[in-house]
Amino acid sequence: MNQTVKERAKRFLEKENEFHLGALVTEQSHPKTKNLSQVIKADIRAGIRMLQSVDYDLVSVLKRVLPGDEFNKLVVAFENALRTGHRIVFTGCGATGRLSILLESVCRKFWKNIREKYPKIPDVENSFFSVMAGGDYALIRSVEGYEDYVQFGRQQLTETGISENDVVVAITEGGETSFVIGTAWQSLERGAKTFFVCNNPPDILARWVKRSREIIEESRITKIYLHSGPMAIAGSTRMQAVSIELVVIGAALEISFTRILDAYIGREAMEIEGIKLYDIEYYTDFLLQMLDNLGEEECLNGLTKMVELEEKIYRKGARVTYFAHSCLLDIFTDTTERAPTFSLPPFRKFDDMKAHPSWAFVKDPLLPTIQAWQAVLGRPPRCIEWDSDVYKKLDAPISWQKKPLKLGVNELMRFQIGNENDPSRYEVDGSVAILVLVGKEGVYAEDLYQSFKEQTDRFTERVVLLIGTKTLTEKNGLHFIRIPCRIEPSLLNIWEHLAVKLVFNTISTATMALMGRIIDNWMVYVEVSNKKLIDRGIRLISELTGIPYADACYALYETIGEMENSYSKGHVKTSPVALTIQRILSRQKGDL
Repeated sequence: MNQTVKERAKRFLEKENEFHLGALVTEQSHPKTKNLSQVIKADIRAGIRMLQSVDYDLVSVLKRVLPGDEFNKLVVAFENALRTGHRIVFTGCGATGRLSILLESVCRKFWKNIREKYPKIPDVENSFFSVMAGGDYALIRSVEGYEDYVQFGRQQLTETGISENDVVVAITEGGETSFVIGTAWQSLERGAKTFFVCNNPPDILARWVKRSREIIEESRITKIYLHSGPMAIAGSTRMQAVSIELVVIGAALEISFTRILDAYIGREAMEIEGIKLYDIEYYTDFLLQMLDNLGEEECLNGLTKMVELEEKIYRKGARVTYFAHSCLLDIFTDTTERAPTFSLPPFRKFDDMKAHPSWAFVKDPLLPTIQAWQAVLGRPPRCIEWDSDVYKKLDAPISWQKKPLKLGVNELMRFQIGNENDPSRYEVDGSVAILVLVGKEGVYAEDLYQSFKEQTDRFTERVVLLIGTKTLTEKNGLHFIRIPCRIEPSLLNIWEHLAVKLVFNTISTATMALMGRIIDNWMVYVEVSNKKLIDRGIRLISELTGIPYADACYALYETIGEMENSYSKGHVKTSPVALTIQRILSRQKGDL
């Protein structure tokens, strides 16, 4: 091991212990899924049921949180902000950043559509904003390291124009993410009403993480704790943590919106539009019903078929391309997060011929790329265009000061998510196009079918995945897979978004377990793109090899150093965590 690598490992052990997060509940192994990788290889359906069992932990969270004062404060804050012309901003990074973008998008679309019917409603469509670490670019390509800097969160929130009496909802699964904490402090300093939403118990956070303790002890910030226990896959907070955040924040938005509509258009018009005055029991009851539905035979059959299909495609070295319209953003979230979670090739820009194409990609069959981005976001893209001076002011890494990251709109448009032809998606034999339809979209989808069929005739196979509907006549030349869970209508279509999320989380996780990228319930192929993930990787190595944390740290940094020296663009990277585990286990076997 060279001296530089040793110094980096030593610095992480001795100087960066604020990122040693093994004590947090969200980082631990769930007893329900402890032997997931073995079970799912023997019986896919049993493995899927095992994953689904952890989602039931969320029901008790709703029962605890929705009747609480903090939740009511959030509802009232949303209502007052919209009545008085103030902004509502959601902030996050990684999975919670993508959730923030989704929340902004559904709010903008709802108010735009309802105001077209009732012009006397105030124009609040442009009152909603999201701040994701790395900007909109990070929606589909993770920006390594951004979440580690408090000052980046402060800067990005400032650029939204946040001011007194606006509302900021800072969302962080672990409760310790520096970027999100930065947005909370900046919000408070600007006089905004500040909420902090996380998925770890406050006593554990306060004991182990100083930056979290400071937030917890700040009485002017309203905290909403959504802890449900460990994730189905240890540390994979894209799963249960973000699911419950979607339901709780979505419920607060819907309840506040119905109160405003009641005042402006009245009960009779609301009934005509099918808009209910929601109570908190509705959300608990329907979450439980949806989970039960997804565990029924017909849904399990559909999930199993999808997992078998994706595993077959990837083992051939072929590719999946999802085509979607209404749920495009939801599928973005899952497919993007597969790259850092399982060390898969990230989405490739259309003109980058050196990078390896991603295993899965997402396209809108109805719109070209520029319009597709506008449609999926509900607004023009909002990207980061910082120059060297900004990075220097923020005390960013020297490499970024010298060569600012390219995260602007032009870079985002190089991800062709529209209906342009992309030969890289079907050039490998065995590649499959999958049209995803959700809820009522599956009934009124002739334009989607036609566009999909026209654009996918060169794929080896074409599949239609129906989520939440049974009543659809099958089309010639298309293979149908149905997951007919009941989807309750709601103001912001929260249940549609949750259904797609639960389905895709299950499919991607189960498939990766079959592909050997999960051991027990640990994601051993995780990338180490920020300090939290480095800590997680070290703990995985220690857990699965039995060596001390410090030894695992030095071993991981040694592998990282070797990979940095040997990596070339176009080469498919493996996970340094998985490689380190393999090396240590091989040495241990040799010592026997």
